[in-house]
Amino acid sequence: MDTKRIILAIVLSFLVLFLYQLIFMKKAPEPQPGAIVSPQVEKVQTQTPQQKEPAAAPKQGQESKPEVEKPNLEQVAAQREDLVTVSTSLYQAVWSNRGGVLQSWKLRAHKNEKKEDLELVSAFAKETGIYPFALLDESPEAANADLAGIKLNAYNSPFYKTFVPALDLKDGQKGEVRFQYSDGKGIEVEKVLTFYGGRYDLEIAVNIRRNGQRVEPRLLWGPGIGNPTALELKNRFVGGSGVTVLASGNLYRVDELKYKPEQSAFNFVNWAAYDENYFTALFLPAPESGTAAFLKKDTEKASFFFLSVSNPRRAFIGPKEYDTLTAFGHDARKIVRFGFFGFIAEILLASIKFIHRYIPNWGIAIIILTILIKIVFFPLTYSSTKSMAKMQELQPKVKALRAKYKKAKQDIGQRRQMNEEMMKLYKEHGVNPAGGCLPMIIQIPVFWGIFKLLAVSIELRHSPFMFWIKDLSVKDPYYVTPILMGITQFISQKMTPTSADPSQAKMMLIMPVIMTVFFMNFQSGLVLYWLTSNVLQIGQQYIMNRMIQKKKRESHGKRRKD
Repeated sequence: MDTKRIILAIVLSFLVLFLYQLIFMKKAPEPQPGAIVSPQVEKVQTQTPQQKEPAAAPKQGQESKPEVEKPNLEQVAAQREDLVTVSTSLYQAVWSNRGGVLQSWKLRAHKNEKKEDLELVSAFAKETGIYPFALLDESPEAANADLAGIKLNAYNSPFYKTFVPALDLKDGQKGEVRFQYSDGKGIEVEKVLTFYGGRYDLEIAVNIRRNGQRVEPRLLWGPGIGNPTALELKNRFVGGSGVTVLASGNLYRVDELKYKPEQSAFNFVNWAAYDENYFTALFLPAPESGTAAFLKKDTEKASFFFLSVSNPRRAFIGPKEYDTLTAFGHDARKIVRFGFFGFIAEILLASIKFIHRYIPNWGIAIIILTILIKIVFFPLTYSSTKSMAKMQELQPKVKALRAKYKKAKQDIGQRRQMNEEMMKLYKEHGVNPAGGCLPMIIQIPVFWGIFKLLAVSIELRHSPFMFWIKDLSVKDPYYVTPILMGITQFISQKMTPTSADPSQAKMMLIMPVIMTVFFMNFQSGLVLYWLTSNVLQIGQQYIMNRMIQKKKRESHGKRRKD
């Protein structure tokens, strides 16, 4: 077995996995702040609040009838637009009473390219006239305006009555923002939003009645999420913005660039989220009956995308931090796209976070994690190198056998005889033809796990390493680390024993060049890992080569004495 071909196959398999993930896997104007007051707030437990119990199902034999109440014929509305500001230690949100929609949600702990608090509400909301938390109504009785497939209604135009101008919540406190509207002609709408200090999640209660009859609300998020710059989009490495849905325990992903109307509706939804690589707006609909849809609105200038969720009860709007999403529950952590071998990536994430507790530099944490991985796999690497060295020694005899059976490719009988003699030769010299590649194959899940971990972990976003590397989540601006990675890979390859003939060995030397070009636009955190791995491999290879040479000398000495 040609171990160099196996190594090439492993490298190509790695590249195929990466390309599969890449291809197939599934600012706003500054809001006018309202006057900050100290509304009544209450202390709450830091744990996640329990969902309200669903309404009791009708008894057997009874028909389920829509709930009808006497409509409120008194008009409830405000006379002008007012903004309600909600401030916590994690974010500042600005709500408008025109439709009770979200105009701004800025994260305090995460910054944009200008070092300002990161805005998750798209600046295109003003252009489209559709803001997050707008209401949909697809019933024929409503006064709808069909906006290229997205039906909006009179619920989002009126000025709702508000009850507090602002909330300022300390960690452990909760507060409520309530919007109410009635047109006095049978339409009644109420939005109640409950916020928690020190948490990214909020509770949602939307009640709509038309002529006394309850209407199921549908809430929108969009257009898109955040305001990525052209540079950020260029440096974005893992997928783009889109919708992720957990339905009946299965995870579905639809990117904006792969939008298809026939594949964008979901039933039995556990949760639905609009997300990009690092941030998400995730919604929990009513248990067991939730639906979600990925919607598109085309204009002359561009296409805009929205998430629609039926009767949402809770939402999480913030960073895709694995531990925070795990604490939120509902399998929300699955939205972090670790991809293949995700369980390995989770173990590695816990390991690198543990290292970072004591060494607060993510670049150094990556280097230490790489060293630990190399130590763990040293026995396998040594076994692989030793097997390849033995195969290299046997190459003259292998070539002699192939010369003896020149017609093996056409003659099945000769091929069988050649294989039998080759296996006998391997057995006599204690060589396993697969011994050089199996240890490397075993390491592929770990390589892929660390690859995905460094690609999607928000901890690396805007995290500097040293010198010119100011952000481990984007490419090296001067391409120094990719070039060093290519050089070290070439040195490592030259030091590794090979059973290939000279012409094949020369062809293999092009692989470092290919990998260097391929890694040019990789995130510098990923390149740092690969560079460190190559440097350690050179050191390991030097030690292993000396160990193998020493054993050879001892073996030859014993033979001469015999």
